Amino acid sequence: MAQDLFHYDKMVERALRGVIRDALVRVAREGMKSAHHFYIGYATTAPGVVIPPRLLDRFPAEITIVLQHQFWDLYVADESFSVSLSFDKQVERLTVPFAAIKSFADPSVEFALAFAEPAPAPGNEAALPAIVDKPAKPAKAPAGEKGQVVALDSFRKR
Repeated sequence: MAQDLFHYDKMVERALRGVIRDALVRVAREGMKSAHHFYIGYATTAPGVVIPPRLLDRFPAEITIVLQHQFWDLYVADESFSVSLSFDKQVERLTVPFAAIKSFADPSVEFALAFAEPAPAPGNEAALPAIVDKPAKPAKAPAGEKGQVVALDSFRKR
């Protein structure tokens, strides 16, 4: 078998992280719609993560945050997002690089992504695309079919 000089696995992973970015851009612009809500799990010690020390003490490796009703000031940049959330009735500001994300789910539509590990810190790779004015409509699954979780491990060489 030929060596993968294109690194397709990294291209797919970057594209899937772009899906998360696009969803967050839309929420930042339009607000959370209908029953949609997001569970975002990420590595708390990944490069670029900004988390208050008291939360890092409670969640030394990974944390899952929920964006549903009570989140504020969502800001989405090319390589990260920032959001304010309430923890024990105290509002805290978090910054999460997309590369630190380990899982993303929108249970309202049974959509989920899982990553084997956080992506390496961005280097000379091209940044994710800028905000799109008119996002494409997502394809609807036929009635009765459920969504699938896509694990990148099945695409990686062992």
